[in-house]
Amino acid sequence: MKMTYRKAGVDIEKGDRAVKRIREMVHSTYNQRVVSKLGLFSGMYHFPANRFKQPVLVSSVDGVGTKLKIAILMNKYDTIGEDLVNHCVNDIAVGGAQPLFFLDYFATGKLKPKVFENVIKGFVRGCQNNDCALIGGETAEMPDLYRPGDFDVSGTIVGFVEKQHLINGQSIKKGDILVGVNSSGLHTNGYSLARRVLLKKWNVHHHISELGRSLGSELLQTHLSYLSLIQAALKKVRINGISHITGGGIVGNTKRLLRDGLTLQIDWQAWSRPPIFQIIQKAGQVPEADMRKTFNLGIGLIFIVRVSETDLLTRIIRNYRFKPCILGEIR
Repeated sequence: MKMTYRKAGVDIEKGDRAVKRIREMVHSTYNQRVVSKLGLFSGMYHFPANRFKQPVLVSSVDGVGTKLKIAILMNKYDTIGEDLVNHCVNDIAVGGAQPLFFLDYFATGKLKPKVFENVIKGFVRGCQNNDCALIGGETAEMPDLYRPGDFDVSGTIVGFVEKQHLINGQSIKKGDILVGVNSSGLHTNGYSLARRVLLKKWNVHHHISELGRSLGSELLQTHLSYLSLIQAALKKVRINGISHITGGGIVGNTKRLLRDGLTLQIDWQAWSRPPIFQIIQKAGQVPEADMRKTFNLGIGLIFIVRVSETDLLTRIIRNYRFKPCILGEIR
């Protein structure tokens, strides 16, 4: 029997047809600075460097981890891409940057066009909401590497900030205040522990009264984008540092910004943890130390500011319909 690439498990024509179907969606994220079209070997973006004094390019790459497993169990794929865009946007926004463009990677054993299209819908929605162009990506069909139905996604973002407006923590001092901003839940971290605990007791369709929704719906809550809030705060408040609370928790992420000799004093009772974290801890008898290292515990972002700036900052946070919380200070 003759062997072809298709018989080996890779259908190039099906992949090409899938890309054609998403073309219009992807083009909806384009602006006048995108000078390439979908399907070329690379995405091209015209950066008007002459409009800026000392532009610094800022980039980040990430994935959504085993949150994908929840999407697969729920057969709901249109939020995963938005999660990833928002995660990457936040990672550069905390440095003061604005996003320019995003590139995605989608890998699977056997391409399912409907799943692929729904994932791209999320990427597109995330890019539109963050004024970011989706200028390219890669779709890889790799039989024997992924189990049937499994796939993975990752994304790369590039943005910019004027050098004089970089936020890197160098101005943080003793006595500065930590102002937290609420998350929507787990965001995109801690799912390996959460799944191991929760799915032993419930399936994703089980309605949990404390959550007011099914377990799967709670676990698929979209990772919030803080871009608009951060940009608004930077215009009116002197910000010394901003941390995006992802893997590693509140302490692990925020201490990245601190110079030697400085430490964090966190008041762990300063806010009420969302019910999902209480359910995870109780169901799995998870030690408090592990909870703090693994999850955001309801805080997705932390601003570090002088005491005198806290009132104005908390007003801005509320104006953007987030919930502020004074978490502690720098010692």
